[in-house]
Amino acid sequence: MLVLSFMIFGGAFAVAGAVIGTTVAPQWSRITRLALGHVEPAFAPLQTLATAERRIAVRRWASVSVPMTPRRQNAAA
Repeated sequence: MLVLSFMIFGGAFAVAGAVIGTTVAPQWSRITRLALGHVEPAFAPLQTLATAERRIAVRRWASVSVPMTPRRQNAAA
């Protein structure tokens, strides 16, 4: 009975260790950088989106070479 329980719990411990190892291993460099005090840049997807939309709007504004007539403005809206 003692051998069987060691096999079961030892196997479960080995599987748990393997799972933890496979999830932590890819992030190990990031973990050590953070532990050493290096701060990661903030993740700001909305800031990136706003910048991209402004850039697109400027390109559209710059591509219009002739002044828009009121009729063309209504058609664009």
